[in-house]
Amino acid sequence: QVQLIESGGGLVQAGGSLRLSCAASGRTFSSFYMGWFRQAPGKEREFVAAISRGGVWLSYADSVKGRFTISRDNAKNTVYLQMSSLTPDDTAIYYCAADNNRGFGAPYKYPSEYDYWGQGTQVTVSS
Repeated sequence: QVQLIESGGGLVQAGGSLRLSCAASGRTFSSFYMGWFRQAPGKEREFVAAISRGGVWLSYADSVKGRFTISRDNAKNTVYLQMSSLTPDDTAIYYCAADNNRGFGAPYKYPSEYDYWGQGTQVTVSS
């Protein structure tokens, strides 16, 4: 079992930046692939970014490539999502998730592949 707590969301103007954090506890953080997903009102949860255990493998949604950066600090049991050049389309609840099964290779992009989820943090981008 692992508990995930997101923080860092808020209200930002278009073009601005935010850094989300997700702190994990309960099990060895470095054994999990980690991902960020988001869900806007009336839409399905969608993949944003993910990172392998050691940070070697990274995956991004096309919509955030070049603007968002995922990273992790295994010593601090934390995964980050640095977001820049934000637009109103980035407005959503952002969730971090842990994949307990992936052992090698590029991270999965489907929510169903992730075993543990945080409660989410709201990101609102005003125009």
